[in-house]
Amino acid sequence: MTERYALMWSGGKDSALAVSRAQSLGLDVTKLLNFYDVTTGRVRFHATTVTMLQVQAEALGIELRAVGSTWAEMDVRFSQELTTLRSDGFDGVVFGDIHLGDVRAWYEERVTAAGLRHVEPIWGESPPKLVEEFVEAGGRAVITCVDLSRLDSSWLGRLIDERFLDAISQARVDACGENGEYHSFAFAGPMFKHPVAWRAGEIHAEPGFMQLDLAPALSTQDY
Repeated sequence: MTERYALMWSGGKDSALAVSRAQSLGLDVTKLLNFYDVTTGRVRFHATTVTMLQVQAEALGIELRAVGSTWAEMDVRFSQELTTLRSDGFDGVVFGDIHLGDVRAWYEERVTAAGLRHVEPIWGESPPKLVEEFVEAGGRAVITCVDLSRLDSSWLGRLIDERFLDAISQARVDACGENGEYHSFAFAGPMFKHPVAWRAGEIHAEPGFMQLDLAPALSTQDY
């Protein structure tokens, strides 16, 4: 019997690369699990709306389970979802963490306590190499949020493509934005059955951050 896995989905390039890596390992990822801010209807920091997550999921061909939660409720809601996954016959959960040990430990403790396998297919690898792998395979993403203490607002809307790695290396921040320097929205690559069409919307501010709205589009020509 084939094992079934859920994948913790933010909508960003690391999540997309984790999908690709998991599939190459022979893992059957049949559900994307996302937690968004119930007040804003957006993924925290990424600023991605649930609508755009659903468009991504359809392009990936994987069911999306999006859960609204406050920050204070996150622990309880996450544990509830893990219990449901286990009762629904899932065997594990895949994550796209790279090198934040405290973040990994928080998730791993809860996943294993629920009787599920915790899988980290890109853990411990070089961020520049991961960006290079994503791009060389045809992956594309757009920057939707920047931490203004590390990057300025000119990075919003920048595509993660062949030119990106040189640019981010000159900025002297983590190439994958693993420390929160930036967040992204993945829209193309081998993990997708077809590219996600999007258009750039308004730019808005949160304390210390600038964020770019994305909306569905009729054609990929919009970007």
